[in-house]
Amino acid sequence: MSASSPEAPAPALSARLRLALPIGVIVAILAGVTVLLVGGGSKKPPLPGNATASATAAFVGLAVTPAIPAPPLDTLRNYNGASFSLGAQHGKAVFLTFLYAHCPDVCPLIASHLHSAYVSLPAAIRRRVAIVAVSVDPRGDTPGEVAAFVHEHELTGEASYLIGSAGRLAPVWKTWNVGSQRDVDHPDLVNHTALIYGISARGRIRTIYPANFTGRQIAHDVPRLLAS
Repeated sequence: MSASSPEAPAPALSARLRLALPIGVIVAILAGVTVLLVGGGSKKPPLPGNATASATAAFVGLAVTPAIPAPPLDTLRNYNGASFSLGAQHGKAVFLTFLYAHCPDVCPLIASHLHSAYVSLPAAIRRRVAIVAVSVDPRGDTPGEVAAFVHEHELTGEASYLIGSAGRLAPVWKTWNVGSQRDVDHPDLVNHTALIYGISARGRIRTIYPANFTGRQIAHDVPRLLAS
């Protein structure tokens, strides 16, 4: 991520984890999440096709250069069993991210912000916007667990949450240059890249956002993604 990108503060862990884990462990977990979220100092999170991102006047989010075609997701299915094609979303502005249902901090933050951004848009615009999440936890992201997560964060009917086996998800992570690694000391936790990708109506990745993005940023960039 560009040095001009706003750094996202690591959110607080859930009350359950605060009570269960020593403070040193919590600090280590938060540090790992922050590195993956903002790129860790001068190191930038890799983007698909090794594209770069920088601030521009056109978008509030960081603009991706070159604007590369979004890698397909056709091998995955929505948590409700429905098939999914990213190509079928052409004509819409798509906001895509990578999550897991048992995540205690960053994933709920992203899901909450995506819902808030979506409902802030006029109804006519919402019909031309799609929210897509891709699992980084093939073991824990069962259809039931994901359905509960989507319901809890008010994304039912608003978002597609794609799941699959490790054999199906791993090639997707590789193509998107997304890191996903189970925490050795805490197997319920997954260290993963925490970005939101803005995909244009023509199916190209045009923008990225940190986990602490705002509805205002989305509202500003949607018309530009629809026109590009």
